Amino acid sequence: MVATPGDGDPFFDAVRLLLLLEVAATEPESRTLEVVPAGAVGVVRGQMLLQKLDFWLRYPDYLADELLTEYERSGEAVLLDIAAEILDSDEPELRQIPMLRYKFGAYEPLDMPMSVLSVAGLAVVRWSRTEQRVRHYDYYLTAQGRATARSCVADFPELAWYGERTRLVVALAQGTGMTGTALGKRQYLQRDYAGTGLNEEIASIAKRARRRLHVLRAAEVSAS
Repeated sequence: MVATPGDGDPFFDAVRLLLLLEVAATEPESRTLEVVPAGAVGVVRGQMLLQKLDFWLRYPDYLADELLTEYERSGEAVLLDIAAEILDSDEPELRQIPMLRYKFGAYEPLDMPMSVLSVAGLAVVRWSRTEQRVRHYDYYLTAQGRATARSCVADFPELAWYGERTRLVVALAQGTGMTGTALGKRQYLQRDYAGTGLNEEIASIAKRARRRLHVLRAAEVSAS
């Protein structure tokens, strides 16, 4: 079997994060006292934002449940169809990569996979700090990183799923507000997520999401 991102190897975590950076990064704009790294073509500002995006990528059931919420708000049938595509398959079971709940929600150390990307010249991590701690991280995607991400999806069919899902995750995030704080607040609306103890693994909500899908489908049939 061909290994895919999330198999417990920092290399595969790095590939997943690279694909996420390629889709989520916005054009870097120099700010006061900021020097954009040479060759940078995009940036994701803030570790919290990257962690929250990665959570939806790693938990397809939570992603599908959020799509159902969007469907209830907008009535756009395509959202129900995409959620159904996820929940009618074994994707939530096969694709889940567990994360722990930390003080600010889902969390996993990024040092090792980002080091893999940095050493390869695919990304650059910049941070600011106080005397006590690191205060803020910026994750820059390089031109080489962008080219590598795109070639990975094109050349390796087993990575096509990640290419598709990263676009879906980022589209959902953009509708919420593309900040770690906004996504964190939204994810904490999920009772299972919010009720997870500190340093405990966030559990799947696939069964609940599938029940919700069934109810919404029945309502759609009744209304037609």
